[in-house]
Amino acid sequence: MIDASIAALVQYAVDKGLIEECDRTWAENRVLGALGVSEYERPETIPAMELEEILKTLLDDAEARGIISGGVTERDLLDTELMGRLTPRPSQVIGEFKEKLADSPKAATDWFYGFCQDTDYIRRYRIARDVKWVTSTAYGDLDITINLSKPEKDPKAIAAARTAVQSGYPKCQLCRENEGYAGRMNHPARQNHRIIPITIDGQDWFFQYSPYVYYNEHCIVFNGRHVPMKIDRSAFRKLLDFVVQFPHYFVGSNADLPIVGGSILSHDHFQGGYYTFAMERAEIEKTVSFPGFDDVTAGIVKWPMSVIRLRCADDNRLVDLAEKILTAWRAYSDPDAGIYAETNGEPHNTITPIARRRGDQYELDLVLRNNLTTEENPDFAWLPMEERIVISKLAAIFRLANALDKSHRHKLRDLKIHLEDDQVLFKAKAAENTLLERWAFAESAQYFKEVFGLSPELSIKFDMI
Repeated sequence: MIDASIAALVQYAVDKGLIEECDRTWAENRVLGALGVSEYERPETIPAMELEEILKTLLDDAEARGIISGGVTERDLLDTELMGRLTPRPSQVIGEFKEKLADSPKAATDWFYGFCQDTDYIRRYRIARDVKWVTSTAYGDLDITINLSKPEKDPKAIAAARTAVQSGYPKCQLCRENEGYAGRMNHPARQNHRIIPITIDGQDWFFQYSPYVYYNEHCIVFNGRHVPMKIDRSAFRKLLDFVVQFPHYFVGSNADLPIVGGSILSHDHFQGGYYTFAMERAEIEKTVSFPGFDDVTAGIVKWPMSVIRLRCADDNRLVDLAEKILTAWRAYSDPDAGIYAETNGEPHNTITPIARRRGDQYELDLVLRNNLTTEENPDFAWLPMEERIVISKLAAIFRLANALDKSHRHKLRDLKIHLEDDQVLFKAKAAENTLLERWAFAESAQYFKEVFGLSPELSIKFDMI
């Protein structure tokens, strides 16, 4: 069976154009080396198998032979190495992208997005598990997504990461040095990862796709140097330079301050894609004007956040006006509204900018952000107490709910919950190992107890084998 799966994996690579037919024997040997297999006979008939099934078979065999000890992290490290051994070199990928780009930007991104899926850098079968729906609100139809494609850390990986030798290479998961990196227990493998060099505002940046795809063609545009996020005139120029080169994509930047910023503030980057978010569809509820910028259409967007929309055929004019707005907002305070530009020398005001094309015009949404919190309410400083309580209760419930299916494999069934004195008892049945679920449940239980004053307890009855 292992020979058939190895042959099927190589056949997959041929079919997807990752390798040529003349590479077949070379590729088989590359896969054998990664799996630690010394005997192999190519089957006369190669079975038709989906990639997920092929990789699962190979990983199960490797685990049975002790090549890996199991767990999501180790399995991901090995299957990424397998796919990396079949992925074309960066120079080949860049050359193909440039060739497509000569036809059109969309042709280039269409090809590259498909390529990143074919190499399993974007795992189609995991993305398919994501839960999505649309809900109507006063601000239009909002897309709600529960992303299940990002693998959860298992207890073995967490324990191994704590004792692993700490490495400063790559400096973060966005650095260009991730391309081809073998990974480790606390850093994902990226042998099948490829990036495209681009130039924006005269600087060397790179273009890639997110492996977790929060929306269609979710891309990341990142600085070639490991430098912190910074919203300034150059950031506006870079965003608009990107949509000049890729007019079918939007691109935006997370804010550059904690709480209102992104998860990686240490590396300057943007996110974009081929997608229309609800805010882009939102209408202007009040037009405004700025002296000296009569050629720029501006207005306040009907949105639950403070958003100023600018539109002009001249992208340089948008950069000029955006810089003025940023400068004014950085210094703005309104004590009556609880807005302070800074406290004790710590700045609080910044902007989340989002750029796109609308026909022949450029559009820039500026979301005004403020990250001020208080000691009494470090998480929900501006919410009424009643709403804070509701959010805390929902968070406690959702954390436990997520823990019960931490592996996203529906291991628990026949779940029953009942209250007994100061305990909430969860009883379920299972047919396979639930170590990850039990660990996650224990991690979430304390917060639930703090919020509700009740201790959650999980009891699992396993099927007799």
